[in-house]
Amino acid sequence: MNLLEEVKKYEQKIINHRRYLHENAEVHNDLPITTKYVMDQLKGMGYDPKEITKSGVVALAGGKKPGKTFMLRGDMDALPLKEQVNLPYKSKTDNMHACGHDLHTAMLLGAAQLLKDNEDQIEGTVKMMFQPAEETLSGAKDMIDAGLLENPTVDAAMMIHAFAGVNVPTGAIIYMTNGLASASSDWFDIEIQGKGGHGATPHSAIDPLVAMSHIHLAIGELNSREIDPDKFLVATVCKIRGGTTGNIVPDSSIMTGTIRTFDNEIREYSKRRIQEIADGIARSLRCKARVRFYSGCPSVINNKEVNDAVTKYSSNLFGETALCNASKLFGENARMSGSEDFAFISEKVPSAFIGIAATLKIDDQVYPHHHPKVAFDEGALSVGAVVYANTAIEWLKEHK
Repeated sequence: MNLLEEVKKYEQKIINHRRYLHENAEVHNDLPITTKYVMDQLKGMGYDPKEITKSGVVALAGGKKPGKTFMLRGDMDALPLKEQVNLPYKSKTDNMHACGHDLHTAMLLGAAQLLKDNEDQIEGTVKMMFQPAEETLSGAKDMIDAGLLENPTVDAAMMIHAFAGVNVPTGAIIYMTNGLASASSDWFDIEIQGKGGHGATPHSAIDPLVAMSHIHLAIGELNSREIDPDKFLVATVCKIRGGTTGNIVPDSSIMTGTIRTFDNEIREYSKRRIQEIADGIARSLRCKARVRFYSGCPSVINNKEVNDAVTKYSSNLFGETALCNASKLFGENARMSGSEDFAFISEKVPSAFIGIAATLKIDDQVYPHHHPKVAFDEGALSVGAVVYANTAIEWLKEHK
């Protein structure tokens, strides 16, 4: 078994997977085109995939020999973002794979083919999880609730995330720290109720936009004035909506944002303070505030045994120089401020979060994730497929 040689037969097919998914980008768990494509491809390889939740697909490899079960996860959803990159496979929808989930799905489909070709080498079972709704932090939990980790029981799991905008060669395997690997996340909405009126007579109205502006600024002060500088918190407002034209004071307005931290005490403190800030400022400006928290997830926890095993297997196969310590990208602690709903899996089974570098310049510029011009180097696809398949085979062999 030489996966590095075998994957060469499928390189173009894996690229084709990625491009089809990229062109047909869909969001949340409403992925009819994506789900059908993934299931059709798996059936063509000889699998019997099951859709256990809306757009949540599971397929099993191996199972012919007794052993444990190792799970591989690939997320499939895109973002509600209009793409501005004029590549031949530009999205045909109003959505965009601006976080690389099309690569993750293509990698896992490539791994599925390698696993099927080497099924006699699998000392147990490989469960493949094709997940919707990662961006909305709900897909993993929904699949867990639907029995993802049972029948057969999952003993360990891993995920891969492609990283754009990183200054390391394409295909470099990025290993994260043991323990906390990503921040927790909580989304929030703050709706401000005022009293609409004419723009020429604002004194007869109660302007919710003024209250919203003050609340927005005050939330920013959580980082600089209320949290120990040695601790980590990012509270970011990313959407503000209110008003319809230039001569009407709107009746209400709304803002949406997220809280990210590695500390549960800070997580709860920040939620309480956002509620207090919104209530207090709104009242002082004669408005009412309604705060809603939703789409929360904990931090991903990298299990030392599984994380070290993935690193060891990858080093043995690709060579030590192919690996990159995430501390070069995310700072000394080698963990990222972004969030991942794979965290719900890492809470329940020993898990590992691995990155693969896939930076592609557009007009000699490098753009970050979630930017309408971000682009990913397809040279990372075969590497990811091999890392997935090799890790599963080697872990099951070592733990039979």
